Amino acid sequence: MRTKSGSLVAEPLVNSFMTTLELLDHLGVFVFAISGALMAGKKEMDIFGFVVLALLPAVGGGTLRDLILDVPVFWLEDTNYLSITLVAAIVTFSGYRFIHKIENKLVWFDAVGMAVFCVIGAAKAYSVTEDAGVAVVMGVVTAVAGGIIRDVVANESPLIFHREIYATAAFCGAVAFVVLNQLNIPGAEWIGISIALCARGAGIIKGWELPRA
Repeated sequence: MRTKSGSLVAEPLVNSFMTTLELLDHLGVFVFAISGALMAGKKEMDIFGFVVLALLPAVGGGTLRDLILDVPVFWLEDTNYLSITLVAAIVTFSGYRFIHKIENKLVWFDAVGMAVFCVIGAAKAYSVTEDAGVAVVMGVVTAVAGGIIRDVVANESPLIFHREIYATAAFCGAVAFVVLNQLNIPGAEWIGISIALCARGAGIIKGWELPRA
């Protein structure tokens, strides 16, 4: 099999890469869904509220991306994403007291999800439009739009507008992937994910924020 750069790659290696990326993608959906369900718990919502707020960050960004790109919405083609979200909502509802206590540890899984989503979103947009700018924007949208929708529905000020480095990390990861992909650099996806994750990690560990007025 040939990669996008045209170089030959062993079939097992390609399959291994795609399997790992898919697993990270599903992990991202699961953790994003938990973040939404935790918000429902803080707002003292019922089980339906848990499911709704779990869905918004888990599939909201990807849905908006696909609608803008005018392509089939991803979770309509693979309903496993809905199943993962439903499981996350039920697990969080059932064990809210325990999960709420370890919420600060889940932020790292959320960071992984964001890093994977920004690259997957950019890759999908670039494959559809072959436009670098659109790819970067759609990468950021995929990573952060669902969280914005969740916060608005929950009557909260969206996190990305006033606190830690988050959307900026997604932007850095998407830009890195698009540039390296255009240069036919092997492993552009993993490099983009790593850069986004490092930027987000710096914000978590060091408490870095963007300048405020």
